[in-house]
Amino acid sequence: MTDSMLALSQDEFGGPEVLRLTSLPVPRPSVGEILIRVRAASVNPVDVYNRERGVLIGQLPFVLGWDVSGTVAAVGPGVTIHAPGDEVFGLLPFPRGHGAYAQFAVGPARAFVPKPDRLTHVEAAALPLAGLTAWQALVETAGLGAGSRVLITGAAGGVGHLAVQIAKARGAHVIAQVSPDNAEFVRSLGADELIDYTTTPDFTAVAGDLDIVLEAVGSYAAQAVAALKPGGVLVATLAQSLAPVAEDAARQGVRAVSLLVESDRLGMTALAQLVEDGLLTPTVAATYPLGQAGLAQSTKSGPGKTVLVIDKELA
Repeated sequence: MTDSMLALSQDEFGGPEVLRLTSLPVPRPSVGEILIRVRAASVNPVDVYNRERGVLIGQLPFVLGWDVSGTVAAVGPGVTIHAPGDEVFGLLPFPRGHGAYAQFAVGPARAFVPKPDRLTHVEAAALPLAGLTAWQALVETAGLGAGSRVLITGAAGGVGHLAVQIAKARGAHVIAQVSPDNAEFVRSLGADELIDYTTTPDFTAVAGDLDIVLEAVGSYAAQAVAALKPGGVLVATLAQSLAPVAEDAARQGVRAVSLLVESDRLGMTALAQLVEDGLLTPTVAATYPLGQAGLAQSTKSGPGKTVLVIDKELA
């Protein structure tokens, strides 16, 4: 195996121009780790925040990216659940385990699960961070189940379009906030009701008595608190959106929490099973080669996720 690899590294904060294709040593798997030859890695909003100001991942230089789909190239001491040649996908430990924007990435063996046969590597790379966010928010945090009334903001986005499918797979009644352009797409995912935010900017006018709101946009926390029943749960992906509504939430008996996704084999296994059962399919809005990650980060695509193709021949 080669000793060097191409990676998209940055040694300063700033715009897309700070991302530079660089030759770096191939990392070596330590105890409990695997080395993955990356076929595809997806782009997430958190990538941009860290490129611009290193919000979560610390000192420069670094290689961005957490979503990985690829082939096991080597295993570290003690690893028994994967072997070289296995096709796997998963989430590098968030936030400090970044490094997916590269030809090789190393991470904990138990952060990865077998890639479903139904998915290409490009599709599989679109799932881990956004899918685990939706799963951990709806299922593990809010306790979503059959009959739950759940409203999802940004329902055509990376997290949102997966959340709609997960909620429907678990028997929930799903109300999806969308733009007119994405209405039919979100309806095709199984949403029971659609709210057009361009004509109904305040969803409390048409939605109430909710059990759960997944707020993935950052602008609707106050509406969510107003629309939730006592004992309901608001899960926000942007923590800063909750401070202004904390007192109202407490007064109305609403649990309001923010979520930072965690790398998790149990959640990945659940997502993979939903895929195999035909109940969950990530949508890929656009693909870019590794060297164009800056363009991928700055180009609005949708619905669904944007994915970097690291190894085009095998993705």
